[in-house]
Amino acid sequence: MANPQDRLNQNVRGPFYVDASCVDCDMCRTTAPEIFRRDEEIGMSVVHRQPVSPDEYALAEEALQGCPTESIGHEKQPLPREGQPANKV
Repeated sequence: MANPQDRLNQNVRGPFYVDASCVDCDMCRTTAPEIFRRDEEIGMSVVHRQPVSPDEYALAEEALQGCPTESIGHEKQPLPREGQPANKV
């Protein structure tokens, strides 16, 4: 389970994040490339954009569930409704 205290500073603000246990396996970037990207300076994946639609939210959740090191976290918030952006933290 991702640790919010180890949340990488390179993540954009919002409910999804990657913590310092990331091993840069590329799974999240393959699953949800609009949400995750590699930060070249730290050599890990980070959230570069929060999901803005239910479909993107589902892909981010899929990446979270499939992360082999459980490095992706999510601060639970209501799902965005179609046509509405996700809540910002």
